[in-house]
Amino acid sequence: MLPWFAALMFLNVAAAPAPSQDLAANTENVPPLLFDALGKVARSFDRWAYTETRVTTTDKGVVKGETVIRFDPSLPYAEQFRPLKIEGKEPTSRQLKEYRTRGEKRGERLAKEEEEGKAPGSTIPRFGINGGTASIDLAHAVVVAESAESVTFEVPLRNDSRATIPVEKFQLLARVGRQQRAFENVALKVRSPFRLKLVIKVKTGEASLDFAEVDPRFPPALTKVTGDGTASLMFVRLGASFDLVRTDFKRVKPYSERFGVKIGPLKALNF
Repeated sequence: MLPWFAALMFLNVAAAPAPSQDLAANTENVPPLLFDALGKVARSFDRWAYTETRVTTTDKGVVKGETVIRFDPSLPYAEQFRPLKIEGKEPTSRQLKEYRTRGEKRGERLAKEEEEGKAPGSTIPRFGINGGTASIDLAHAVVVAESAESVTFEVPLRNDSRATIPVEKFQLLARVGRQQRAFENVALKVRSPFRLKLVIKVKTGEASLDFAEVDPRFPPALTKVTGDGTASLMFVRLGASFDLVRTDFKRVKPYSERFGVKIGPLKALNF
């Protein structure tokens, strides 16, 4: 499962979901259209159950079997991730256990955030790669394209004090529809090649997240993620591409609200 705004890279540069960042009180510097889109994502947090199908293709054209997962945030955490197929095969007992553990850890993380006073869905993930993280600088987002239907923002990335991510090598774009004031697409691209730990050279890479209406009563949901990337390791070329599609959406009540907990108002980070 991919949290919203996750940075998707490949092979040895693959990024696990990065630590989340609190959204603080000041909102005046965040473009209103972008802020409204973020708010709609936050208010839909854990309110969609769906089936996720992922296919990966190597740079030689070899297609791995489909991985199909049913995600339902209304179920107890250990049952929220239900693998139906792993790379074209029935999941093994070990894989089923791994997904139960994944759900349990998710529950622990959400419980910890609640103890810290963080409302579910009111945080955004940091950009993460190779163990380092960087902030998504919403307050300095700028308009780079617009039409009668939508506005596209370029959102800068900022290194944390001890991070060494070459943030200048990446471009993060977010397109927001004017009418619904909701995300239509979020894209992350590698601007130019760079090295990781002097061994891996990342040459190209991009990921695109598409949002679409699945129920006219609610804002668009994340329905598709695509991406590809190439790198070299000791002069050996590596590469892969992937397609991830979410279908069979069902509106549900989050398990975290079983005791009446409600999502609080979205607040933006003062950079």
